[in-house]
Amino acid sequence: MSTGAYNENAYEKAVMELLAKEGWQVEYGPDIERDYSEAAWDEVLREQIFAINRDTSSDALCDALNKLKDISGGSVAARNAKFTDWLQNGIEADCIEGGEERTVLVDLIDYAHPERNTFHAVNQWTVTDGEVARRADVVLFVNGLPLVVIELKNPSKPETTVHEAFLQLRNYQHDIPDLFTYNQICVVSDMVSTKAGTITSNESWFKGWKSIDGKKEDGAVGNFETLFRGLLEPDRLLDVVKNFICFSGKGPKADKILAGYHQYFAVRKAIKKTKQAMRGDGRGGVFWHTQGSGKSLSMVFYAHLLAAELDGPTILVLTDRNDLDGQLYGQFLRCAGFLRQTAEQATSRAHLKEFLKKQKQNGLFFSTIQKFEESDDALSRRRDVIVIADEAHRGHYGFVESEKVVRKDDGTLETRRVVPTARIIHDSLPMATFIGFTGTPIELGDRSTREVFGDYIDIYDMTQAVEDGATRPVYYESRVVHLKLNDEALAKIDAEYRRIAAEGEADDEVIEQSKRDQSQMEVLLGHDGTVKSLVDDILEHYEKYREKNLAGKAMIVAYSRPIAIKIYKRFLKLRPAWGKSGKIHVVMTEGNQDPEEWRDIIGTKRDRMERALQFKDVDSPFKIAIVVDMWLTGFDVPCLDTMYVYKPMVGHNLMQAIARVNRVYGDKEGGLVVDYIGIAAALKDAMNQYTVRDRKKYGNPDVAKIAKPKFYEHLEVCRAQLHGYGYSKGIDGSDLERAKAINGAVNFLLAPERKKKREIFLENAYLMRQALSLCAALVPERDRFEAGFIEAVRGMLNQWTMTGSGGEKKGLAELN
Repeated sequence: MSTGAYNENAYEKAVMELLAKEGWQVEYGPDIERDYSEAAWDEVLREQIFAINRDTSSDALCDALNKLKDISGGSVAARNAKFTDWLQNGIEADCIEGGEERTVLVDLIDYAHPERNTFHAVNQWTVTDGEVARRADVVLFVNGLPLVVIELKNPSKPETTVHEAFLQLRNYQHDIPDLFTYNQICVVSDMVSTKAGTITSNESWFKGWKSIDGKKEDGAVGNFETLFRGLLEPDRLLDVVKNFICFSGKGPKADKILAGYHQYFAVRKAIKKTKQAMRGDGRGGVFWHTQGSGKSLSMVFYAHLLAAELDGPTILVLTDRNDLDGQLYGQFLRCAGFLRQTAEQATSRAHLKEFLKKQKQNGLFFSTIQKFEESDDALSRRRDVIVIADEAHRGHYGFVESEKVVRKDDGTLETRRVVPTARIIHDSLPMATFIGFTGTPIELGDRSTREVFGDYIDIYDMTQAVEDGATRPVYYESRVVHLKLNDEALAKIDAEYRRIAAEGEADDEVIEQSKRDQSQMEVLLGHDGTVKSLVDDILEHYEKYREKNLAGKAMIVAYSRPIAIKIYKRFLKLRPAWGKSGKIHVVMTEGNQDPEEWRDIIGTKRDRMERALQFKDVDSPFKIAIVVDMWLTGFDVPCLDTMYVYKPMVGHNLMQAIARVNRVYGDKEGGLVVDYIGIAAALKDAMNQYTVRDRKKYGNPDVAKIAKPKFYEHLEVCRAQLHGYGYSKGIDGSDLERAKAINGAVNFLLAPERKKKREIFLENAYLMRQALSLCAALVPERDRFEAGFIEAVRGMLNQWTMTGSGGEKKGLAELN
């Protein structure tokens, strides 16, 4: 007899009903007669391969089917990569025609005619592997190929969540790997939260899908209906499988990427706008997706789709710095299989001109904008050249020439013609279409960027990215006072902010004054006593509050190259073992005028490449990077969570720099920017360019005003749940007394009548820990000790819920 409870079985039926409404033919797995050792639905697969390749010989089709049944290639991910290529581009099969052996391409899906494919949603699909049998909740088949696996959990049981669903899919990959050889998307849902990922995605990279049509974002955590209708509707699924899933890299560390909903809809909009621009004025628009939300991969998806929809245009990617050019170029190289072409880097303007002359169709080239200034002749007059400008608001300004009066070495004045960069680039490619990609917004008064690129195509702001789990918020802690600078020094720093804010608009005399000001700043910030105070304070802050956080990765942004070296030497004086272990390095390019002693510190280009890999490696000994300009844009280290700033920055340069700490990693609450140079006002000014909700939510990210109050709020709740149990010895007692107090608190909260209190305690203890990870330096020692006691109680309670009596499973507080 049914109890009337809404359980997993009821939710599964609801999902099947929803899929049926979306155009899927629903079937019940146990009713299908088949060989359970086969993950694909053989009968449908064979029928469909012959149906959609009706003009291909049966020998070739049988060869293709044999290859599909026995995909070789080592790991599940390696086999999956091979299958994904076949799925997107067709499978090469052999046959005999006219007495000769031929190789033909067999399509697994008819993307041009979706109605010719079959779409089956099957619940309770069993697959066996030897003695092991596993039954997936729901599998979506296209032409008999199991492309989507859906794992559901009981929405009525708070202890069974998407976390359990994720772990179950991971176990299935081990137990029945053949099912995941074909898989393109994994979905986990407990109705409260519904997320999608791929076979290589860790749990934090399973994301919700928040729009059905790209026009309205679903504000819910992960509305199940929105994902099933927005991502898994048959025609949409085919588009995503063909154009928005790719492998980045090769070998065991390759990642399979599923585009987020914001990337999918924005790229589709960009393609539409590009087609219009090619018929019009060539202004494709600006694609603004906040830093850390996958902009470089959006560019990859855009380039891939351009090649498919515009019959092979030539794509030129422009950046304004060599390191950015290299980083972006590297991302495109890692996705070369998906792009079906290998990108090339131009070494000079002449080299680029030869590329464009030789390449009549297709082609993917990278160049810095500086190469365009080497000459003013046209590189190409083709209309099918698409220029992708990375960070569109930098360096691509203006069409109108101007006159500039300069003073020559002999003291006489001379008038020179100044041609803006945008004019040079457009004169070089007069018929091209231009689209800008940026991680920071166009300044409100910036008409030049709009003149070059047009208006926004799509905006994905900071607030939405944090809500979606695509990025983490960035918080700010001021420690300027610890340098003990006098009023005169602080005034000079304020003047430095005004100087860099006015850069680009100065005449020669102002530039000369600027150089003198910079020299004064070098003296001020490079003073031995100031550097000593800086390093001493960073060392205390890092070792007390940041070293044990996540992977202990931190970045120090120095004012200049000489100051970076001074900072490094001071660290080694205080911690000589760090130099031998490679815990700290200076990351900057070498210069011809550098002192000889710098060479061993800076290393070679090969050393920098190796250090970049080490810094990204969670387990490597390299923990602290001292930088000046390098690694402040386009360099992603998800586990990096602390940045110490000792360099005035403003506007988009500041926002791009601090975004180094906003990447998603594990249970990282957010990134912390520790300020030694007074960036608060510059941060507020930069935020004025962002959306209204960004300014409202992140316009003042001071940990003293945000994280610290949250810490005390959750601490008070935890104290309330322990009311009636005295635990002072758990804070300031001996080690034995503290152990007894912790054990006593656990037993206190495990009392049956305190079940609700225990749940409240667990949730708030976790949130307290997260807030403390950001504001520990601002919290008195005794309160930190009390938080440590509470964290120990939380840890023991979580162990009990996994292994103790009562049959309880992990709850909300432990999943983070």
